[in-house]
Amino acid sequence: MDLITRRQFAQLAGTGVVALSLGGVLAGCAGGSGGSGSDGSKGSDDAAGGARPSQVIVSMTPGSEPAAGFDPLVSWGCGEHVHEPLIQSTLIVTDADLNFKNDLATSYECSEDGMTWTFGIRDDVRFTDGQPLTAHDVAFTINGIVNAEASECDLSMVREAVAVDDATVEIHMSKPFNALLYTLAVVGIVPEHAYGEGYGANPVGSGRYLLEQWDKGQQAILVANPDYYGEAPKMERVVVVFMEEDASLAAAQSGQVDVAYTAATYAANQPAGYDLLNCASVDSRGISLPCVPAGGTKSDEGGEYAVGNDVTCDLAVRQAINYGIDRERMIENVLNGYGTVAYSVGDGMPWSSPDMRCETDTEKAKRLLDDAGWVLGADGVREKAGVRASLSLYYAAGDSVRQAIAAEFADQMEGLGIEVNVKGASWDDLYPHQFTDPVVWGWGTNAPVETYNLLYSQGSGNYACYENAAVDDYLDEALSKPNVGDSFDLWKKAQWDGATGAAPQGDAPWVWFANVDHLYFVRESLKVAEQKPHPHGHGWSLVNNVDQWSWA
Repeated sequence: MDLITRRQFAQLAGTGVVALSLGGVLAGCAGGSGGSGSDGSKGSDDAAGGARPSQVIVSMTPGSEPAAGFDPLVSWGCGEHVHEPLIQSTLIVTDADLNFKNDLATSYECSEDGMTWTFGIRDDVRFTDGQPLTAHDVAFTINGIVNAEASECDLSMVREAVAVDDATVEIHMSKPFNALLYTLAVVGIVPEHAYGEGYGANPVGSGRYLLEQWDKGQQAILVANPDYYGEAPKMERVVVVFMEEDASLAAAQSGQVDVAYTAATYAANQPAGYDLLNCASVDSRGISLPCVPAGGTKSDEGGEYAVGNDVTCDLAVRQAINYGIDRERMIENVLNGYGTVAYSVGDGMPWSSPDMRCETDTEKAKRLLDDAGWVLGADGVREKAGVRASLSLYYAAGDSVRQAIAAEFADQMEGLGIEVNVKGASWDDLYPHQFTDPVVWGWGTNAPVETYNLLYSQGSGNYACYENAAVDDYLDEALSKPNVGDSFDLWKKAQWDGATGAAPQGDAPWVWFANVDHLYFVRESLKVAEQKPHPHGHGWSLVNNVDQWSWA
């Protein structure tokens, strides 16, 4: 299956969308700030004097706008920046504690060998064109993703979906993969009878909201689905405007949005009449440390690339970096304190291991380097067998947080005798270095699949070129468990089983720093419902439960 890759998605998001004037962006919203007046009150009167429905205006990053529209078979709701699709229903959902709950499904079970999932489908759901939703639509959607030439959703572990009857669908696997449930919680079901070219711009779904209007590059407007089978949304209209950070701040300062995303560098500029909402995240920042010597090659979807690094291939260097970094200092200097220390890509999740924790110990880091034969030179840079402990560290140009992380990392490594040359680059220029040099990456979802992608020898995110047969075995065994909860201990063992694993005291293929807090300016009179931990990507995950938001 051909996918829109993480690389391609990052390139699309990196192009951005030029922020238009605020007047132009909100031109489709009669009554200015819509659901709330400038004083934050609920609703405002339109030109005819009638009461407007409950409405909220939310700013999001330009990269949050779905390039292919609101099409789950391409990227809407799934892929790297996961979120509930809102316009379409899903088989299951996750609650604030990430427990699975039925949505379209009335029941589900997995065969003992992990190769067949069976879902019962409720019979009271209709698409917005009046046609019933059946198991045939579910099978159509899943098979459409599996066979799509351009899908960001990874269902490569699925062989096919079969509608047994109108109320039962079976998903036949090519290999056991219980993390499928996390993916299905964000895959919106589309109608077989109404899917085709142009669907992304005019989606037909059965979810909580309808797409009322989409002005590309500017805004998307969702309205409550009057025929929704579940609890009616409290927030009847959701206006999403796409803008850069500085424009988002300006929109809040002028009272033109009700929720404005922001970053740590802007957090002190809290507008009058707004609270600062701080959402915990699993949006992790870390650096890959290539584990093999230079000289090899590796192929991925973009072609064949050089592999290996003669400095980070030394285990002592990778472990020293993990022990030598002061993560608290990193968070304070780079994020102004708006973040939490991270030791893995999934800290705090049920599958994360406490053995990933690595307290700062610069003396231990120096001893590791000394004992491994890395001798401090007159210029303050260590050397071993003619190899200088000098690294190039790449980050995506234009990302101020990653740039600051790279600079802080270089400053801290200097104290260990490791020279770090920071290099900002476009994604096109960065990817040729993905397997040879350390790179500042952003990862994180509410699912263990990213641990798999980063640590599995054939994982799609294995930029560290890490291979450990025991880790692969643990990950395979974890995914084969019919009950997801039974897999968590195996995920932890892949990180550290007491003798081997990816932990800092083990193979240390990555060094992790922080989970970045997701910050929003929110109008004081707006009640935002309890949030799940936010995944990577500062966008639609905030409005997963916008139907439960309300005005005071």
